[in-house]
Order: sequence, then structure tokens, then C-alpha cells
Amino acid sequence: MKAIRIHAYGGPEQMQFEDAPVPTCGTGDLLVRVVAAGVNPIDWKMRSGLMAEQLPKPFPITLGSDAAGIVTALGGAVRGFELGDDVFFYAEFARGGTYAEYVAVDASQVAKKPRTAPFSTAAALPTPGQAAWTALIETARIERGLRVLIHGGAGALGTIAVQLAKEHGAHVIATASGDGVALVESLGADEVIDYRTRRFEQVARDIDIVLDTLGGATQEASWATMRKGGILVATAMPPSPERAAAAGVRAAFVFTAPRGAVLAQLAQRVDDGRLRVVVGQELALADAAQAHRLGESGKARGKMILHVAAPGG
Repeated sequence: MKAIRIHAYGGPEQMQFEDAPVPTCGTGDLLVRVVAAGVNPIDWKMRSGLMAEQLPKPFPITLGSDAAGIVTALGGAVRGFELGDDVFFYAEFARGGTYAEYVAVDASQVAKKPRTAPFSTAAALPTPGQAAWTALIETARIERGLRVLIHGGAGALGTIAVQLAKEHGAHVIATASGDGVALVESLGADEVIDYRTRRFEQVARDIDIVLDTLGGATQEASWATMRKGGILVATAMPPSPERAAAAGVRAAFVFTAPRGAVLAQLAQRVDDGRLRVVVGQELALADAAQAHRLGESGKARGKMILHVAAPGG
């Protein structure tokens, strides 16, 4: 099969489009023929070596963790799936390898693809969708009437988070810029702050939940917006417990484990028309290095997708 692999850490030039062995399907696995793979920031962090200590893997490494495709083999212990099922998933980083024509993935991390969505849309949902679910629903315990500030509202995670927060009856304030402002408004945000023209910490007040997808200066400025007893949930940079205590709030860092059960709930929302998945640039698998360059430059819009194979191919 063809795959995008690296043989050493470094820049996008390390990414090789080459032949690789088809993965072995374990007893609890599905072997999936990948139709589309999603591109996430964690992918270029792994490629560059930033995650080498946290997620050590032997070279060569096949990149990628999000995908949608078709089941071609099942392990003997697998139940609930059949050959030919259309599925989508976020595979654990210790295995990963979705920038490839085939991937073996633990069946517990897989769900049936939304019936109403193409493979490219399904491949855009797993990591950001599960991260938003874990952060808002499970960690922050979002509920009706709470005031929520979502940073990066036009990003892959932010667009899902805005919709989940509105579904739960929260008052949603999001940050975005340029064309992203109109996009986030269309997703139902009550207020959108263009961070290029206004400092969000001078606008947002009495916030119960901050979803920080950026870290750094954005995280630091967020403490001043919060109501006592609120919670800041971060997905990019662990928040300081001391800083949270000084602000009189709680803080949590979310590293989302892949769970097919959560994906199934997100898929149902897509099919019911309650959840819109925003897809950005779409490229061929062989052009994965270009996707990484776009992502690292900050010029990507929405979730980037790599087309690996035709659905019936």
C-alpha cells in the first residue's frame, strides 16, 4: 500500500510518499481501507519530534490519526461491525497511521460513519469532535444558562464546540477573525469577538467556562474574564493551577482518548441536522506535506482533509 511516512523527525520535507506493508489486523481490530484522512495539529507536532517523549514510536512512522473508510477485515473478537461497513475514527496515537491506504484500528475506537455525510466530512470530525465533547460535556459539565467563551471559534475544534454549547443552552461567546466571524455566527454563537480589532478580555465578562484551544497569551488573558467558581478547560497547553487558584476558578487540561461511543453520538447529531462539520482545504494523500506547511503557517481554514482512495476503489 501507499503511505506517508517519516524516517526521522524534522520538517515537512521528511514526509515520504512510499510503499509500506498493510497493517496486521489483531483480534480486537478492524482493518479499514482509508477513503479520507483528517489532518490535525498533533500530526505536525509528532512529525517534528515535539511529541517524541510523550508518544515514542519506532521509525518509520506513518502519520495521522483521523480517518473514514470501509471495513475490509475484522478480528475474531470484534462484534457490531461487518465487512463493507462505512466507518470513521480517531486511532490512538501509539498506533495511528491513517495517512495510508489501510489502517488497523481497535474496534472500540470506531463508529459507523454518519449516513448523510461524505467520507471527507466524516474524516474531519473525530479528533476535534471528541475533544469538544470531552472538554465541554464531560469536564466542564456545561448546562443551560452558563456563559461560555470559546477561543478559536472558526477552527476545527471551535466550530464543533460552539454547536455543542448552544445545544446545551449556553450563552456562547467565541473569538475569530476575518471570514471566520461570519462562519461562527452562522453556527449559532451569541457573540463573536474579532480578536484583530478588539481584545476579548475587554469585552467578555462573567464567564463560567473558558474553552482555551490556543494557550499562551490567550490563556493568560482569559483568567480576567471569568466568574469566581468557573472553569478553564485547555486543549493546547496545561493551565497553571496557581494561576487558576489566584483567579478563584478551576482549571483542567484535556487530552482526549478515542472512543467510538462518543463518535456514534456525534454521528447521530450530524444525521439529525444538529451538527455541521466544517471542512477546509482538501488535498491528495501525496500532497500531505503541503497540508502540514499550510497548517503550521496558520493559513489553513477549517479541518484539512487528505483524499486517499475513491469510495468504491
